[in-house]
Amino acid sequence: MFKEKEITASIKTETKVPLGFRAGGIHCGIKRSRKDLALIVSDFPATAAAVFTTNKVQAAPVLVSKMVLAKSKFHKAIIVNSGNANACTGDNGYSDALRMINETAAELGIDANEIFVASTGVIGEPLPVEKIISGIHSVNSVLSGRDFTGAAEAIMTTDTFTKTVSSTFQIDGEEITIYGMAKGSGMIHPNMATMLGFVLTDAKIDKEIFQTLLKETTDKTFNRIIVDGDTSTNDMVIALANGASGATIIPQTESYRIFEEELYKILKSLSIDIVRDGEGATKLIEITVEGARTDEDAVKAARTIALSPLVKTAVHGEDANWGRIIAAVGYSKIDFDPEKFEIIINGVQILYQNYSVTLSNAEANQSLKSKNIYMTIRLNGGKGRATCWTCDLSAEYVKINGSYRS
Repeated sequence: MFKEKEITASIKTETKVPLGFRAGGIHCGIKRSRKDLALIVSDFPATAAAVFTTNKVQAAPVLVSKMVLAKSKFHKAIIVNSGNANACTGDNGYSDALRMINETAAELGIDANEIFVASTGVIGEPLPVEKIISGIHSVNSVLSGRDFTGAAEAIMTTDTFTKTVSSTFQIDGEEITIYGMAKGSGMIHPNMATMLGFVLTDAKIDKEIFQTLLKETTDKTFNRIIVDGDTSTNDMVIALANGASGATIIPQTESYRIFEEELYKILKSLSIDIVRDGEGATKLIEITVEGARTDEDAVKAARTIALSPLVKTAVHGEDANWGRIIAAVGYSKIDFDPEKFEIIINGVQILYQNYSVTLSNAEANQSLKSKNIYMTIRLNGGKGRATCWTCDLSAEYVKINGSYRS
């Protein structure tokens, strides 16, 4: 009844790295055996942009990295640990985050204000800072090998695969590369969807312009993914641009448009991979709302559908229960005419206007047999349009999070 399409996935291996960046990842002892400490370094001063969690409860590394972003014009490194969030750890946690950047600064021979710090893992447990400090001295030794795969592995928690992607393109005769890595599988919701993202480019771009561009692109990508509706205490995306390619990105030019488009592709690919790897997920769901009164209304409607546990469990059970979808939009607080509502799943029209249904339940359910679910909602009330991504909700999600700390 339908032909399955393939939602674009990121490149997992052989990703090209921008000029002037090095990275490495090691096991320092926070986790039992997996890598848990990553270091990313720019050999040249880089302009930085960053977005952080909107959670009222913010982890020590978030607070420290916000300070670092505001304090310095250029930055050179990011130190990241996984396995412990260093969140809700009070003054000691804040001191530990500062110690991480100070030790990294001493190891690299750079200013501490040029270094961002990030952590991810269990909330409320003291950071095993001595293990991390020892690891900082060790991880620097693997940077010469440009071990970006190791760094991507070291930032993972419940992730089942590394999430990396790169794009190389021409601007004004110069070759530019944008590289991204991310981690995220659970505790994912818009407003910094627990996720970390790091973006590197060898283009040159003004800090304020870069900040605006990253925020706008994040709003269209990372802030439109949902796994479970929980916003973390540690979420952040940090982007560095070191200018090593010799190309400069200038607003209101064709080069800016190209760079913006490629950055969007990078962040979208990482976002989709986070949802694809959602804890216990078996299906990736792309929800597009069309015909809303405004784009903002379309975003609200798509997010509400993506967040609904009843919709997500129905998709998991391959039950095309359209009532759950229209009910979700009904409490999204947007203005629309329910009688104009239409639903299309993987090319199959499940619901027509005036609540008209032409398929049997069994026929409609066939549209959900795929691993990739494309859901289009037509409100037929305007020109507003938006897309969000989510995954199904399975019993495995409960199993994973019921024993997260064990």
